[in-house]
Amino acid sequence: MAHEHLIKGTGPLLDAQGRLREPGYAFRPPFTYSHDHIAASPLRIKDWDYYLVNDDDFAVALTFSDLGYIGLVSASVIDFSRRLYRTTSELVPLPLGRMGVPASSDEGDILWENERVRVEFRHVTVGRRLSFHMKKFYGEDDLDVELLLDRAPRDSMVICTPWAKNEKAFYYNRKVLGMRARGAFRRGGELHEFRGDSSLGLLDWGRGVWTYDNVWYWAAAQGWQDGHVVALNLGYGFGDTSAASENMAFVDGVAHKLGRVDFGIPTYQDATYRYLEPWHMTDDEGRLDLAFAPEIDRVDDIDVAGIVSSQQHQVFGKLTGSVTLDDGRVLELRDLRCAAEHIHNRY
Repeated sequence: MAHEHLIKGTGPLLDAQGRLREPGYAFRPPFTYSHDHIAASPLRIKDWDYYLVNDDDFAVALTFSDLGYIGLVSASVIDFSRRLYRTTSELVPLPLGRMGVPASSDEGDILWENERVRVEFRHVTVGRRLSFHMKKFYGEDDLDVELLLDRAPRDSMVICTPWAKNEKAFYYNRKVLGMRARGAFRRGGELHEFRGDSSLGLLDWGRGVWTYDNVWYWAAAQGWQDGHVVALNLGYGFGDTSAASENMAFVDGVAHKLGRVDFGIPTYQDATYRYLEPWHMTDDEGRLDLAFAPEIDRVDDIDVAGIVSSQQHQVFGKLTGSVTLDDGRVLELRDLRCAAEHIHNRY
């Protein structure tokens, strides 16, 4: 931990040349973000909000993103008991920042619709209200999602990441885990209710300008353990993380900063990953020792003329093992719900 920088500054995220003013990590958003300060083409700016809500039976994921030359509005329903998933996306050509993605993770609403999809992500007095409708999500079945996320944790994971190859590239990311979730989704004739005593939600809020070809690993886990709300955010591989990693454990909303991690994904002889075999997640300080038992590999493989591509493996399963907290206490985890992904993007 001595090698990671806790951000002390405030004010604009970028300097007058469009470079990150202070790479590092924080527990709350320290900087203001504005497209006016970015020294890159609107085609290169990438803004998104991603929500995931789960209990022990189902998960729902909602993505709203303006990636400059394309927009993506996406929904996924994951059925843990039957080990099935469905993802459907709506593409928006050349939005160039016009989809109304707010500049702050704490205020500003997303209100957007076309003939097929309606999205309302609103800040309300008690938290965040998510309303989503997609026609023909699966065959002739529509998808409707109505959720309320409240009791936001005291701490969240915030990271400001540059790229060594391009000083005008940056990533400003906040992940809020362990919010209580209430509501339901309806898919055709199927209805599932998320109860506040058994369901949690997270937000992955990202803003930035990236280089063209990137790989990242990210895992997010959340659930109840011995009466406490426990969450983990683990990741590596994206940008120049020499100033800080995004690795944190949360217990009842209080963050404990971890060092560098490795997911320990098993491989075949040709070095390709065996995603559905057990993983062994560890860190460089001996504080993390987790066995990840995969259940579902949600695969997306997009390729447009060999120029734009996204190869995605989002693996859902459960974590069992131990995490040593900042005060030396050992947190024992048993079957904690987790989504762990390996993504390779070229766009």
